[in-house]
Amino acid sequence: MHVLIIGGGIGGLCLAQGLVKTGIDVSVYERNAETSETLAGYGIHLTPLGMKALRACLPETTFAQLDALAGHAGATLRFSDEHLHLLAERDDAQLTGKPLAQVERRDVDRIEFRKLLLQGLSQTSSTKKGVVHWNKPFTHYEQLPDGQVRAFFADGSQATGDLLVGADASNSRVRKQYLPSLERVDTGVLNIAGRYMLTPEREAALPATLIDGSINNIVAPARQWMFVAAWHTPTTEPDKPGFHSTQKYLVWAYVAQRHSYPTNIEQFEPEQLRDLVLARTTDWHADLRVIVSEGDLATLRPIPFKSMPHLDPWPPSPVTLLGDAIHNMTPMAGAGANTALLDAQTLCQCLGEVQAEQRTLVKAVGEYERQMRAYANQAVGLSFSNAQHAASDGPWKRGTFRTLLRLAQALPPVKRLLFPESTV
Repeated sequence: MHVLIIGGGIGGLCLAQGLVKTGIDVSVYERNAETSETLAGYGIHLTPLGMKALRACLPETTFAQLDALAGHAGATLRFSDEHLHLLAERDDAQLTGKPLAQVERRDVDRIEFRKLLLQGLSQTSSTKKGVVHWNKPFTHYEQLPDGQVRAFFADGSQATGDLLVGADASNSRVRKQYLPSLERVDTGVLNIAGRYMLTPEREAALPATLIDGSINNIVAPARQWMFVAAWHTPTTEPDKPGFHSTQKYLVWAYVAQRHSYPTNIEQFEPEQLRDLVLARTTDWHADLRVIVSEGDLATLRPIPFKSMPHLDPWPPSPVTLLGDAIHNMTPMAGAGANTALLDAQTLCQCLGEVQAEQRTLVKAVGEYERQMRAYANQAVGLSFSNAQHAASDGPWKRGTFRTLLRLAQALPPVKRLLFPESTV
């Protein structure tokens, strides 16, 4: 069996690693150059489910490197008002009764993470051939009479395999050909996101709750929301074996309804975006305003939230989809990357059954898609709902939610009802 993966992002590379580990022949086709500078440099929170998927797919030595590289971001989800007064706090270790190591999030730099996922897959001077093929923009595919699939690339080359996996992100060309009626929807919500680099002096000036790795949700009275989280991410340098440094920064995101922004918000310069957020948060806590006013302007950008709709079943075939290509979601549940990793683990397990002659290929793909739709619909629905609530125009609803948070903090039974253990 030969699997073609279109897209060398997190989900596609995790799948490739898992297939190599399983003994399945695989090729990855990535549109960018190996040295592409277009990769987003923000960090990723890996949940226990994401780490479990990575452990299943990665070679033992690579997973050990990831485990050493990833920071420890705790298991706390915090809600505060715009003055940083605590409304409620969810601690997954306390909520579940499990050890912290079993429920904590791990934080990792996206670029460093991708370097690890590429280990053993890229071309080397000794092999002259790798699993990953660079500079291969995908154009279309054809299903052949013998059941195989042929992929075509912009440079005129072709590749033929038994299964084609579209892992080519939210604007997937594979999806547009395979499921042309399935399109992302605009949620009507837009955030302005940026990064605030942390130095020892800046860390000392901020409250511990903002820099301890917890996810902080700033629940303003109405129409606006802010997300703040710190990444303490060890990094390496390829030309300095054994070298490690630590990059520390806060990621912040200001969320509001799209119609509340200027119509040309996406053409704003970084300074204009910064000033807009500051103008809307004049009475917020000074520390929140500092991370906006003194943030890294080069990282400031407006991001409209789009989302896949509910995924209904479709007939399985030798073509399937993975990650953002099939269940792109807003970042408001922190589940996108981890769901893609779960896809990789699930599909790898199903294809392992084909390798063991326990299922036919199409039946294995159908089983993967059945499982994927179940958990993906849950994650997409939660992230969509969270985005809508975060930017809610209704002051009465926001006031009620803040009251409910305070009540949950005071009464553990209410907290357990409000914050059930996540299954995504």
